[in-house]
Amino acid sequence: MELAGKCAIVTGSTKGIGLSIAEALLEQGTHVVVSSRHEADVIETVSNLSDRGSGSVVGQACDVQDPADYHALISFCVEQFGGLDILINNAGIGRFKTVEELSVEEWRQMIATNLDSLFYGCNNAIPEMKKRGGGFIINIGSLAGKNAFPKGAAYNASKFGLIGFSEALMQEVRFDDIQVAYVMPGSVDTWFGDSPPEGDESWKVAASDIAQIVVETLSRSSRCLTSRIEVRPPKPPRK
Repeated sequence: MELAGKCAIVTGSTKGIGLSIAEALLEQGTHVVVSSRHEADVIETVSNLSDRGSGSVVGQACDVQDPADYHALISFCVEQFGGLDILINNAGIGRFKTVEELSVEEWRQMIATNLDSLFYGCNNAIPEMKKRGGGFIINIGSLAGKNAFPKGAAYNASKFGLIGFSEALMQEVRFDDIQVAYVMPGSVDTWFGDSPPEGDESWKVAASDIAQIVVETLSRSSRCLTSRIEVRPPKPPRK
């Protein structure tokens, strides 16, 4: 896909991986809608990115747990840019507790943010992409989608589900010239979970590395779909 002039939505794009993806797309000349739950963060991010690259950037607050909010986000992109070509489902949360400790509300928030939102976004985006003659959906997953671990039951469930959803969707829309891929990062140097990072995080993958992978995946020839991308630090701390 030629990215210059295309229209994209990146969810969870006021910090971390999502922000790096938005920056990278703007540098390619893509028109980008940034979003997060907090309007103040969206306004600040749009201001900070306004002179980044040759693409244009706008933003709208969106709680991806809410199907009406996600529908409004898709409509906003179409109103602002005339259509939608690229959807990056990046928004996600992590709560790491045993099943016994996890509250019902924490479980529901994790599944709603990390998994339900994929359906809300794609369900609304696919008709718009068909109007454009095709498009590209990339879901940001995790290596936790194939590697379960203690205190990760809810997070693992959401990311295992992301893989199944993405694999099925890829087969559903391929003949509409809509490509679907998912990226599975391991440890990334971003604040994720309940606590800020502690100590040296330099061994982790950088958010900009994930953004580069997203741009490369989008930019490949339509003859070739890299549908599943695993990313991990080459030299994690020795145990």
